[in-house]
Amino acid sequence: MALRPVQVNIKAVDSRAVGRFWAQALGLHAHHLDVTTYVGPAGGLVWPDPHTLGIDVVPVPEPKTAAKNRTHLDLATTSAEHQAEVVTRLTTLGATPVDIGQGDVPWTVLADIEGNEFCVLDPREVYRDTGPLAAVVVDCADPRAMARFWAEATDWTVHEVTDGSATLRSAEGTGPYLEFLRTPGGKAAPDRVHLDLLPYPGHDPAAEAARLRALGATDLDLGQGDAPWTCLTDPEGHEFCVLAPS
Repeated sequence: MALRPVQVNIKAVDSRAVGRFWAQALGLHAHHLDVTTYVGPAGGLVWPDPHTLGIDVVPVPEPKTAAKNRTHLDLATTSAEHQAEVVTRLTTLGATPVDIGQGDVPWTVLADIEGNEFCVLDPREVYRDTGPLAAVVVDCADPRAMARFWAEATDWTVHEVTDGSATLRSAEGTGPYLEFLRTPGGKAAPDRVHLDLLPYPGHDPAAEAARLRALGATDLDLGQGDAPWTCLTDPEGHEFCVLAPS
């Protein structure tokens, strides 16, 4: 039994506008559904997309607080010139530079139109084949423990683990990485960015949720009521959802 990460969930007051921003940022298409905006490849909507980690932007009434998100996206670039072009293009779309204490670093930290932080990375060989989304990055206290939990929770493969960071990626070696970085400080606000996981065909979502609880996950009540998905937190309190096949 295993789950596959299928999308990044972003909460937004204006889900359509945030969806359009991320579609333009990643060169994808914003599919405006009944409630949410799904960012994925153009053409007819395919969900889950077999090749792309989508973004599902969900409307919420509360704006982002001043607290830095514990999960953010890193964007890949191919050269210094490309990095500068991406930063210029995204600021034209409404992104703003932010200072999260990064100091003098070769990457650029921006926030989307509702304040969600992300990074435009300097060119790095490790991300040369990820596409525009290089990584989903999660702040944590213990990268080794996070790698153990998420490797057992999903079908993604651990690539590197140290005391300071841990990296996982799809077993097919495609798409973005999932990275855990040792970061001081704990949870200060509800997560506005999290991963959604999906069972493989024929696997029972309830059984998968039970398996995750046995690994250390905890049930989370976000007011979802009798929803077809299960909201959980990992052992460090990062929120995620186990979806039901649609």
